[in-house]
Amino acid sequence: MAFQNKNLSVIAYANGFTLWHYCGTSETLATISANGYFNAVKTLMNIGDIIIINASDNTAIKKINITDLNVTTVALA
Repeated sequence: MAFQNKNLSVIAYANGFTLWHYCGTSETLATISANGYFNAVKTLMNIGDIIIINASDNTAIKKINITDLNVTTVALA
């Protein structure tokens, strides 16, 4: 399945930082974490935002990175 806007929510926002939650229970973590999955909301997200992803096979907390072409999620350091 493709990105579903209804499955994305803001948990907290302060000083330009957003903590997101995405529940894609019919999709795997690999699918949701793929480059470009969140491109539909690229203008809402900022580099360094954090997203909690609940997928069909796992749950993860990732950092948002944005390039000219894609929104990507990367592991927290």
